[in-house]
Amino acid sequence: MRYPIILNPDERLHRTNRPVEMITDEVIDLLEGLRETMIAHDGIGIAAPQIGKNIQVAIVEVEEGEYLELINPEIIDTKGANRDVEGCLSIPHVYGVVERASEITVRYYDREGDEMEIQAFDYLARAIQHEIDHLHGILFTEKMIEQIPEDQLENYMEEHEND
Repeated sequence: MRYPIILNPDERLHRTNRPVEMITDEVIDLLEGLRETMIAHDGIGIAAPQIGKNIQVAIVEVEEGEYLELINPEIIDTKGANRDVEGCLSIPHVYGVVERASEITVRYYDREGDEMEIQAFDYLARAIQHEIDHLHGILFTEKMIEQIPEDQLENYMEEHEND
């Protein structure tokens, strides 16, 4: 099921979301719906609050066709830092530079209820941090160092390709 995306400044995007207490069929259906919604909107990640669900569930595309499903994710370690441009399905046409950890370790539950840990680096680490922020009511614009006008985005990316 594809869901409509909640857009900023909707209050639901600014709330801390409750942990999932039990993985039910409803949670599994939500994971499927999040994936479909993310793909339909050409995203690389999406969190439950972006579709109006007040629980700690998110999905990030690891590579084409492979998705990381995060239930109650928690960053337990960070290393390094880097800056890069981010955007968000809930804030269309807004892009900006955000500094994030370049390496993270995340503890989460998968759809079977098994506790998992993953180390993520660079781009994947950035995407996971972005989605976990959503679960705590934080938008990337609150961490933005510099806004990049949409009509200058392509040039900015080319100029900073090797940063």
